[in-house]
Amino acid sequence: MGCGGTLFYPVLISLSVALITYNILISANAPLKQGFPGRSSSSSDISDDPVIELPRGGSRIRGSERKRRLFHTAVTASDSVYNTWQCRVMYYWFQKVKDSAGPGSEMGGFTRILHSGKPDKYMDEIPTFVAQPLPSGMDQGYVVLNRPWAFVQWLQQTDIEEDYILMSEPDHLIVKPIPNLAKDGLGAAFPFFYIEPKKYEKVLRKYYPEGRGPVTNIDPIGNSPVIVGKEALERIAPTWMNVSLAMKKDPEADKAFGWVLEMYAYAVSSALHGVSNILHKDFMIQPPWDTDVGDKYIIHYTYGCDYDMKGRLTYGKVGEWRFDKRSYDSTPPPRNLTMPPPGVSQSVVTLVKMINEATANLPNWGS
Repeated sequence: MGCGGTLFYPVLISLSVALITYNILISANAPLKQGFPGRSSSSSDISDDPVIELPRGGSRIRGSERKRRLFHTAVTASDSVYNTWQCRVMYYWFQKVKDSAGPGSEMGGFTRILHSGKPDKYMDEIPTFVAQPLPSGMDQGYVVLNRPWAFVQWLQQTDIEEDYILMSEPDHLIVKPIPNLAKDGLGAAFPFFYIEPKKYEKVLRKYYPEGRGPVTNIDPIGNSPVIVGKEALERIAPTWMNVSLAMKKDPEADKAFGWVLEMYAYAVSSALHGVSNILHKDFMIQPPWDTDVGDKYIIHYTYGCDYDMKGRLTYGKVGEWRFDKRSYDSTPPPRNLTMPPPGVSQSVVTLVKMINEATANLPNWGS
């Protein structure tokens, strides 16, 4: 599972952080290994196509011509009640959707990367790799910094059969079978409107030097949801860890990026290693802002859903009816959550139905 030795982690991480400046300076003058091609500085602007194909051009591969390319789904989590109930629900739907997909599915195995440093009671229910957390105090209260460090350990210590990885999160519900959206050396990722590399160019140039090209080479993504080649992620993950730690220690970057700092760190690291991403707006929805599930693959329930009893959204004010995952930080949600009132969007209704189905079928729920 984890590496031994109480001094190993502080020494390793301290050396990694010390080396990041060297690595970035070198990257400005010498290209990194690019088994996966990077975006050139002459790339044209991306289109409004909800599936943005090959920024540098290229032909579409039709479904009938696709080769089956399996990807492994990985979710990082702590052993908190909050993370654990979400992981149980998430894995329930992963299994159900995968089973419904048939033999042609590209959905491979699943791993919960548990960065608590010790097993929990759900090891038999959810396939789990136990990673070591960062040394005490190193995350500075920003627990998400454990995510890249956990991925580094998992990639180095595990024999992963699939050639691709889908990085997902506990609060993702898989709605329908996900194909391998990555292709032609490009990753596949959801574009976040609040990841704005151009806006923060001054800060980002500390980590992505001008010699690497325009700041727009940094895609507006986080690490999740992302489908990326395993070999590419093995290169990206240590840099992602280093950049995350360095940004957190940088007051200017920490202030600029706040709770999405680790997302910026992944986007920068992917660009440093020449791995561009196909941006899929249809990868997931985020209720209550996205109202229809449509052809999306994932429901990401990161925002609270508040409504009055006439079905009107009251965001910013606690509603007469509400679902917010943060209401269940110390205890799991009960079985059979009350359904939203008439008029509430399909996305929110679907979210509650899916959680209710999972909790009704999972053993010892709430114990």
